[in-house]
Amino acid sequence: MGSQIFNIFSQLHNFKHMKKILIVDDEPNIVMSLEYLFKKEGYQVFIARDGEEALSTIATDVPDLVLLDVMMPKVDGYQVIKYLKASEELKKIKVIFLSAKSKMMDIEKGLSLGADKYIAKPFSTKKLVKEVMELVNRK
Repeated sequence: MGSQIFNIFSQLHNFKHMKKILIVDDEPNIVMSLEYLFKKEGYQVFIARDGEEALSTIATDVPDLVLLDVMMPKVDGYQVIKYLKASEELKKIKVIFLSAKSKMMDIEKGLSLGADKYIAKPFSTKKLVKEVMELVNRK
Protein backbone atom coordinates (compact mmCIF):
# COMPACT_ATOMS: atom_id res chain seq x y z
CA MET A 1 0.00 0.00 0.00
CA GLY A 2 2.74 2.45 0.95
CA SER A 3 4.69 1.83 -2.25
CA GLN A 4 1.53 2.40 -4.35
CA ILE A 5 1.00 5.79 -2.71
CA PHE A 6 4.67 6.65 -3.27
CA ASN A 7 4.32 5.70 -6.97
CA ILE A 8 1.25 7.92 -7.34
CA PHE A 9 3.02 10.89 -5.72
CA SER A 10 6.09 10.23 -7.83
CA GLN A 11 4.00 10.25 -11.02
CA LEU A 12 2.23 13.46 -9.96
CA HIS A 13 5.58 15.09 -9.22
CA ASN A 14 6.93 14.09 -12.64
CA PHE A 15 3.72 15.31 -14.34
CA LYS A 16 4.04 18.71 -12.65
CA HIS A 17 7.60 19.04 -13.96
CA MET A 18 6.94 17.87 -17.52
CA LYS A 19 7.60 20.54 -20.11
CA LYS A 20 4.37 21.77 -21.70
CA ILE A 21 3.91 22.14 -25.45
CA LEU A 22 0.92 23.72 -27.15
CA ILE A 23 0.37 22.56 -30.74
CA VAL A 24 -1.67 25.06 -32.75
CA ASP A 25 -2.69 23.94 -36.23
CA ASP A 26 -5.93 23.57 -38.16
CA GLU A 27 -4.68 20.44 -39.97
CA PRO A 28 -5.85 17.38 -37.92
CA ASN A 29 -3.21 14.99 -39.31
CA ILE A 30 -0.38 17.29 -38.26
CA VAL A 31 -1.90 17.83 -34.83
CA MET A 32 -2.40 14.09 -34.19
CA SER A 33 1.06 13.06 -35.34
CA LEU A 34 2.81 15.84 -33.37
CA GLU A 35 0.73 15.12 -30.27
CA TYR A 36 1.71 11.44 -30.41
CA LEU A 37 5.36 12.27 -31.09
CA PHE A 38 5.79 14.75 -28.24
CA LYS A 39 3.83 12.69 -25.70
CA LYS A 40 6.15 9.79 -26.57
CA GLU A 41 9.11 12.12 -25.89
CA GLY A 42 7.72 12.87 -22.40
CA TYR A 43 6.08 16.26 -22.93
CA GLN A 44 2.70 17.37 -21.63
CA VAL A 45 0.81 18.28 -24.82
CA PHE A 46 -2.08 20.67 -25.35
CA ILE A 47 -3.94 21.11 -28.64
CA ALA A 48 -5.61 24.12 -30.28
CA ARG A 49 -7.17 24.10 -33.74
CA ASP A 50 -6.93 27.84 -34.32
CA GLY A 51 -5.45 30.96 -32.78
CA GLU A 52 -8.55 31.78 -30.77
CA GLU A 53 -8.49 28.35 -29.10
CA ALA A 54 -4.73 28.76 -28.53
CA LEU A 55 -5.20 32.02 -26.63
CA SER A 56 -7.95 30.44 -24.55
CA THR A 57 -5.71 27.46 -23.69
CA ILE A 58 -2.76 29.73 -22.82
CA ALA A 59 -4.98 31.72 -20.46
CA THR A 60 -5.59 28.61 -18.34
CA ASP A 61 -2.34 26.64 -18.82
CA VAL A 62 0.83 28.47 -19.86
CA PRO A 63 3.05 26.28 -22.05
CA ASP A 64 6.85 26.30 -22.22
CA LEU A 65 6.69 26.25 -26.01
CA VAL A 66 4.12 26.80 -28.76
CA LEU A 67 4.28 25.08 -32.16
CA LEU A 68 2.31 27.58 -34.20
CA ASP A 69 0.87 27.46 -37.70
CA VAL A 70 0.59 30.80 -39.50
CA MET A 71 -2.51 30.36 -41.65
CA MET A 72 -5.54 29.45 -39.52
CA PRO A 73 -9.19 30.51 -39.28
CA LYS A 74 -10.39 33.15 -36.79
CA VAL A 75 -7.03 34.24 -35.33
CA ASP A 76 -3.84 33.55 -37.31
CA GLY A 77 -0.40 32.68 -35.98
CA TYR A 78 0.92 36.21 -36.41
CA GLN A 79 -1.85 37.56 -34.18
CA VAL A 80 -1.14 34.90 -31.55
CA ILE A 81 2.57 35.69 -31.35
CA LYS A 82 1.89 39.45 -31.19
CA TYR A 83 -0.39 38.82 -28.22
CA LEU A 84 2.20 36.62 -26.48
CA LYS A 85 5.10 39.01 -26.99
CA ALA A 86 3.04 42.01 -25.80
CA SER A 87 2.30 40.30 -22.47
CA GLU A 88 4.82 40.53 -19.64
CA GLU A 89 3.77 37.11 -18.27
CA LEU A 90 3.72 35.34 -21.64
CA LYS A 91 6.56 36.85 -23.67
CA LYS A 92 9.08 34.26 -22.44
CA ILE A 93 7.11 31.40 -24.05
CA LYS A 94 9.20 29.88 -26.83
CA VAL A 95 7.54 29.88 -30.25
CA ILE A 96 8.29 27.81 -33.33
CA PHE A 97 6.32 28.64 -36.45
CA LEU A 98 5.43 25.59 -38.56
CA SER A 99 4.08 26.87 -41.84
CA ALA A 100 3.58 26.16 -45.52
CA LYS A 101 4.44 29.83 -46.04
CA SER A 102 8.12 29.35 -46.81
CA LYS A 103 9.16 32.46 -48.73
CA MET A 104 12.02 34.44 -47.20
CA MET A 105 9.69 37.38 -46.44
CA ASP A 106 7.33 35.04 -44.50
CA ILE A 107 10.22 33.61 -42.49
CA GLU A 108 11.61 37.09 -41.77
CA LYS A 109 8.16 38.30 -40.67
CA GLY A 110 7.75 35.36 -38.26
CA LEU A 111 11.19 35.85 -36.75
CA SER A 112 10.78 39.64 -36.51
CA LEU A 113 7.56 39.13 -34.53
CA GLY A 114 9.54 37.17 -31.96
CA ALA A 115 9.48 33.52 -33.06
CA ASP A 116 12.49 31.53 -31.88
CA LYS A 117 12.43 29.34 -35.02
CA TYR A 118 10.54 29.16 -38.29
CA ILE A 119 10.26 25.73 -39.88
CA ALA A 120 8.66 25.28 -43.28
CA LYS A 121 6.20 22.46 -43.99
CA PRO A 122 6.78 19.69 -44.84
CA PHE A 123 9.31 19.24 -42.05
CA SER A 124 11.44 16.49 -40.55
CA THR A 125 9.91 15.31 -37.26
CA LYS A 126 13.37 14.27 -36.05
CA LYS A 127 14.69 17.80 -36.64
CA LEU A 128 11.59 19.32 -35.03
CA VAL A 129 12.03 17.23 -31.86
CA LYS A 130 15.68 18.31 -31.70
CA GLU A 131 14.75 22.00 -32.10
CA VAL A 132 12.04 21.75 -29.43
CA MET A 133 14.36 19.99 -26.97
CA GLU A 134 17.02 22.66 -27.45
CA LEU A 135 14.56 25.51 -26.95
CA VAL A 136 12.71 24.18 -23.90
CA ASN A 137 15.96 23.35 -22.15
CA ARG A 138 17.49 26.77 -22.87
CA LYS A 139 17.24 29.22 -20.00
